[in-house]
Amino acid sequence: MTACGAGTENSADPGAGASSPAFEVAKDVALTGSPTFDKIKSSGTIRIGVKEDQPGLGFLDAATGVRSGFDVEIANWMAASLGVPANKIEFKPIPSANRESALANGDVDLYVGTYSITDKRKKLVDFAGPYFITGQGLLVQKSNDTIKSEKDLDGKKVCSATGSTPFQNIVDNFPKADPVSFDIYSKCVDQLKTGSVDAVTTDQAILLGYASQDPDNLKVVGEPFTVEKYGIGLPLGDTALRTFLNKTLTDGNATWTKIFDSTLGKSGTKVEQPKVDQY
Repeated sequence: MTACGAGTENSADPGAGASSPAFEVAKDVALTGSPTFDKIKSSGTIRIGVKEDQPGLGFLDAATGVRSGFDVEIANWMAASLGVPANKIEFKPIPSANRESALANGDVDLYVGTYSITDKRKKLVDFAGPYFITGQGLLVQKSNDTIKSEKDLDGKKVCSATGSTPFQNIVDNFPKADPVSFDIYSKCVDQLKTGSVDAVTTDQAILLGYASQDPDNLKVVGEPFTVEKYGIGLPLGDTALRTFLNKTLTDGNATWTKIFDSTLGKSGTKVEQPKVDQY
């Protein structure tokens, strides 16, 4: 059973904002062979790892306690498809470097937070999806006219999240750049605003969110120079759960579109839901 785009039993997560889509909570979900689902069903709750510092994707307003963003709504949707209402979701902020260990240790049941699918990671965790495709970009100060693309990074301090794919890409493929890392991207943005680093790099979707928060001082430059496929992380070997979530995504195009339109789509960007990878 999968979730629908609108339902009455479970309105959107109270922390997701009034304009968020609502999801119907599936009843009598039959999913055999999934240790993760068995644990969720037994406890009645689901623990989902997320980001909290990525506007438009995964963001927590410290003043109001409101969670918002595309990834947060994807997480709400997946929980509903598994029969878990919003008030039984425990969101846990997990830094990029700790995602694999959090899933392996059972600290979270799923991870939904700009988690790029790579062959290296598939040896440690499983992925459902991709549910979104973007690419690595660059965020700089509005007044910066020396960095126009990734070709201009020689001698520049480039900041990204520790353990992230974009940071490793800078280390591996831009030997003349000066890579700097912090556990979360918002710290990189703070460093950029003070001039301590020259650029922040991560997925362009994330950077657009930061730029939209402070358009007078920040801008995104150039075109994406990698392809990043966001997946839902889950414990390695839980094929039954991965298959179930992939079916939810595949059958739920209308729901996916509503989620996108209510979050990232507000920027005016138009994209289509990617085809899932049935590996």
